[in-house]
Amino acid sequence: MDEVFKALADPSRRRLLDDLNARNGQTLRELCAGLDMARQSVSKHLAVLEAANLVTTVRRGREKLHYVNAEPINAIAERWIDRYHQGRVDALADLKKALEQEPMSTNEFVYTSYIKTTPERLWRALTDPAFTKRYWGCEFTSDWTAGSTVAWEQHGVKIEDPEQVVLESDPYRRLSYTWHTFTPEFAESMEIAADVSAKLAAEPRSKVSFDLEPVGDLVKLTVVHDGFEPGSTVLEMVKGGWPSILSSLKTLLETGEPLPEPA
Repeated sequence: MDEVFKALADPSRRRLLDDLNARNGQTLRELCAGLDMARQSVSKHLAVLEAANLVTTVRRGREKLHYVNAEPINAIAERWIDRYHQGRVDALADLKKALEQEPMSTNEFVYTSYIKTTPERLWRALTDPAFTKRYWGCEFTSDWTAGSTVAWEQHGVKIEDPEQVVLESDPYRRLSYTWHTFTPEFAESMEIAADVSAKLAAEPRSKVSFDLEPVGDLVKLTVVHDGFEPGSTVLEMVKGGWPSILSSLKTLLETGEPLPEPA
């Protein structure tokens, strides 16, 4: 966590995070245009933020897009905010809230976590229903080959649809599949209001991708959930859900026990 505190101590780096929080997924050129700093200085600050995992990058063709990553803030919150009086850490709490909850003008969710595990074990945690049930509360049934269907079962409701399919499957390196269908039964089990359920069902189907990259005795896991239209209700919901799911996944793999479910 030393790298995180060091990165946040610099006002220029905090401004970069503010700019990305206002509009996520910017190129280096776009970030330079909004700051009174040389391109080389911005690159150096971004390198520090990336090293601290506060910023993650995704390639889109020839462009390199930068995204705020809330995972380190979650880790700090679990270690400090939950143990001490909230009033003493208002600034950190506000930052955590801003990174996770404030609307960002991008139609995708990007999150990077470093997990002390192996690519093989992480792959199993993403595809084995016994694993996913422990940290996600959801079971998946698929043979995990490209083109195969994926059945979801959560809260006693099983969701099957020919369009719920595996898009890419490169064991221990990359997995991608389409998101589930929002059925009335699912909405009822999750206590989702009828008007919200109708909005969810009317949206185009999104997709999620998991990229696994070994880094020493860690695995860098980058999750990209995209395919959303502007103003997507599904995106707003998954932005709130993914950090909790991925934090629980990391905790399960590193300690043997998932995080307790939120009250």
